[in-house]
Amino acid sequence: MSTAPSPDSIGAPSDAPGRAATPASGQAAGLAHVRFVLVEPSHVGNIGSSARAIRAMGFERLCVVRPRDSRFRHSLEAVALAAGATDVLERAIAYESLTDALAGVQLAVATTGYARDFAVEPVEVRQAAAHAAELVHGAAGEVAFVFGTERTGMRNEDIRRCHLSCCIPADPDRSSLNLSQAVQVVAYECRRELLARAQQADSAAPRADRSDPVPRVAQMPASIEQNEGMFEHLEQGLVAIGYLDPEQPKHLMARLRHLLMRAQPTASEVDILRGVASAMQLPRHLRAGRKKG
Repeated sequence: MSTAPSPDSIGAPSDAPGRAATPASGQAAGLAHVRFVLVEPSHVGNIGSSARAIRAMGFERLCVVRPRDSRFRHSLEAVALAAGATDVLERAIAYESLTDALAGVQLAVATTGYARDFAVEPVEVRQAAAHAAELVHGAAGEVAFVFGTERTGMRNEDIRRCHLSCCIPADPDRSSLNLSQAVQVVAYECRRELLARAQQADSAAPRADRSDPVPRVAQMPASIEQNEGMFEHLEQGLVAIGYLDPEQPKHLMARLRHLLMRAQPTASEVDILRGVASAMQLPRHLRAGRKKG
């Protein structure tokens, strides 16, 4: 006599063992280029649930910044809620800062339900996922989706470290989502866009001779750590020329960060700006007319 499947086994028919979930493999789709970052989660259960959420969508990279419980990987609650994804939970990496968690990332996307001062206007999550898929397939870039705490969401300063921010178009009267629920929605949208882009690329590839080189030029955005080094360097330069008062900085650096993060500078452009910052720190008689040609 057959029995009904348990809740933990319910899923799309294509996810059944022995059947291909999608026409494109996870490797071809670029799923390994995407990480999910939880900033200061309060409840270990949400970490476990988030691990399950991303694993169900084919992702495996979970990062946790300053978790309240550093033993979250071995918490009974986290392990129980990570059903089927305990491997993701065990491999989750803990970091002391968001900047460390975003090392090597060329596109960081903050998740927030509303616009913040001096931060880019949030776009819908599907649009952000499409942008992520474009970067992954166009330049093999690294992408991170960042989530804030359960009670207050992401802090303004953390959102300003990211290139984009996105929101889930929920009912405005009941828009609050559990952390792992938000992770699930974002992971689904990202998977959807990555697989679609991989299938488009496969159908567009020449059939007669796939060994022919296909030249592709992509301007890779600077990584988060490159951007952070640039902002630190620019701040030092602005102080050196007297434009920024470190005792009363007001919102100057936040406005400058907003401007440059919107532009998404490349690594070479970051080098140019850091060169400007270095020149600003020289004595005035060495700055004037130093650049020739």
